Amino acid sequence: MQSNISHRPDQIKKLTSTERIRVTLADEIVRGVIGPGVVLDETSLARRFEVSRTPVREAIRQLEAIGFVDARPHRGAVVPHFTPERVNEMFLVMAELEGLCARMAAENMPDDQAGRLIAAHDACRRCAEADDVPGYYDFNAAFHELIYVLGGNEFMSDVTRGVRNRLQPFRRAQFSSSGRIHKSIEEHAAIVEAILSHDAEAAARLARDHIQLVRNTVGSVAPSLRG
Repeated sequence: MQSNISHRPDQIKKLTSTERIRVTLADEIVRGVIGPGVVLDETSLARRFEVSRTPVREAIRQLEAIGFVDARPHRGAVVPHFTPERVNEMFLVMAELEGLCARMAAENMPDDQAGRLIAAHDACRRCAEADDVPGYYDFNAAFHELIYVLGGNEFMSDVTRGVRNRLQPFRRAQFSSSGRIHKSIEEHAAIVEAILSHDAEAAARLARDHIQLVRNTVGSVAPSLRG
């Protein structure tokens, strides 16, 4: 399987209308700008984003798929209540899955795949050096995805990817914290070193710690979710 990781931040794809709406709404839900119980009205959102109701409807459907919207009879799409305890539970599962994927990558990655991991890390590093937060977010996702793949267990990749998708808005929010991408790249570097050294225990521990730091950062940008 060939890596599809680009090496240039300017090649990050432009968001579609649906993606732009989904990302914006999810970020506002994480930050509490759109609070629990608020109904996401398609007509008013279409006016706000200056689009038809079609991309709004699709964005809401995608938010519902990851648990960021509850579809309730006669009420429409309603924002759920995320408690710090609930977010802690979600990140605990994510940390264990990421740790397992990193462990499996350290144990199973063939030496001839090392270049792919280094390239993925370098793509993130270049974005961090340029303070390119949108680019870093996309290359960061690709970096983690590659670790899943290098572990060699397709089922584990699928499970981890599914949980990651549900946490995507929280993980995106972390990068609005000052200096977070520079800390993130340091954490990545340690994970990469452990995987390249086939140090499974260190890779797992560092990956778990990385996700816990993400959780802590989410609390700093969304005070209502401090836990």
